[in-house]
Amino acid sequence: MWAMYDVATAAVEAALNAGARYADARVMEMRTEAMAARNGAVESLDREERAGVGVRALIGSSWGFFAVPDVGSAAARRAGEQAAAVARASTLVPGADLGLAEEPATQGSWQSDYRVDPWSVSLAEKGDLLESVTRTMGEHGADVSEASHRIWDTRKWLVSSEGHRIDQHIVECGASISALAVGERETQQRSYPGIRGQYGTRGWELIRELDLPANAARIAEEARALLTADQCPSLNATDLILGSEQMALQIHESVGHAVELDRILGWEAAFAGTSWLELPKLGSLRFGSELMNITADATLPGALGSFGFDDEGTPAHPVDIVRDGVWVGTLSGRDSAALAGIERSAGAIRAEGFNRIPMVRMTNVGLLPGSDSLDAMIAATDDGILMDTNRSWSIDDKRLNFQFGCQIGWEIKGGKRGRLLKNPTYTAISPRFWGSLDMLGGPDEWTFWGTPNCGKGQPQQIGHTGHPAVPARFRGIRVGVRG
Repeated sequence: MWAMYDVATAAVEAALNAGARYADARVMEMRTEAMAARNGAVESLDREERAGVGVRALIGSSWGFFAVPDVGSAAARRAGEQAAAVARASTLVPGADLGLAEEPATQGSWQSDYRVDPWSVSLAEKGDLLESVTRTMGEHGADVSEASHRIWDTRKWLVSSEGHRIDQHIVECGASISALAVGERETQQRSYPGIRGQYGTRGWELIRELDLPANAARIAEEARALLTADQCPSLNATDLILGSEQMALQIHESVGHAVELDRILGWEAAFAGTSWLELPKLGSLRFGSELMNITADATLPGALGSFGFDDEGTPAHPVDIVRDGVWVGTLSGRDSAALAGIERSAGAIRAEGFNRIPMVRMTNVGLLPGSDSLDAMIAATDDGILMDTNRSWSIDDKRLNFQFGCQIGWEIKGGKRGRLLKNPTYTAISPRFWGSLDMLGGPDEWTFWGTPNCGKGQPQQIGHTGHPAVPARFRGIRVGVRG
């Protein structure tokens, strides 16, 4: 461990000697495993290990970044020098010196908790599980049945010129199953636990708790039933109830990305653009109804967006994003917070690996629970539609107008769940949609959904984010496809 600190220190000192006024270095060791099965047989097993050091250097208005797939001190020093050279070259484009929000230098360690080390579970056990559940889905009507698991094991050491010395060990894993039924002119899919499964900063116990075998037959039968289900009707306005898995994506796309400060400032415009939010309205803009309370909290145990410190050394801490329907906070780093006049970084700076520059990423951006339940929402709805499990999404460059499709829906009539509906979709504008929120599930239904595939940046980085969510009801929402 101490040798890795020495490597990071060498990189930082080299950047400072080359003219940087601030520098930090991350040494990372990463180990991953991914296994997938289809129709009763394991089709792929990928295991990868990689290590390296990435260095940031700040000169004037500009960051420089350089990374090498080498954890030797000589390579680290070269990376530090090159990072400073990139920063200096970038200052040829004039701009005011970039400031950093104050954050006391921290020295510490953090490790995610797990009960069952996923690397201690044999490949035979893992393969048997995936093959078994795909066979069960095939026996219950699936034409194509798939199952997979993934494991990430990351160790990193951070050193900064301000005195940060932090090491972390983060273990993440999760699994997914899906059943595809093929009709004459269509296909229908059901997934469990969600569109891409469920993931967290936990060990193999998470996958055992998901109980994939107990759900395999059900989702295959639902996929087959959807082929003969009625089409979701097209309605200009109806009550819409969303299950918690769909709510997780709703939060991710229409809130999480919209409150990233680099998007708001115009620094980041890849992957559906900037943001409709404007900084002068922070603290006063009504984002939704009074039931809407959103936090970004990287301290939640076991959630996929949890960690001890972000990648510039800010300790994880909860941040209010929307309070009683009013926009009050952003996802930020030290540079964006300083530019926006925000006192403290939200601790939301992370990188996919050693060879990617850290940037603003979602942590656990989630909706706090209310006092109702899914059953209570159904009972209180005279005429509406219940939708769950995401199937598709589309949102504009401002994160304002959106349309989502779900895998499954049910008609609600007279407070009871009725006929099955296929191809359910809904569309809305973010503040109007969130303003129509009038019922929320309670603490017993609060689920920490994990999204392991959040894309952002150029070159692209895949981030791991968490989204605590509960079922929710929205009034007067347009559903279905307009002719």
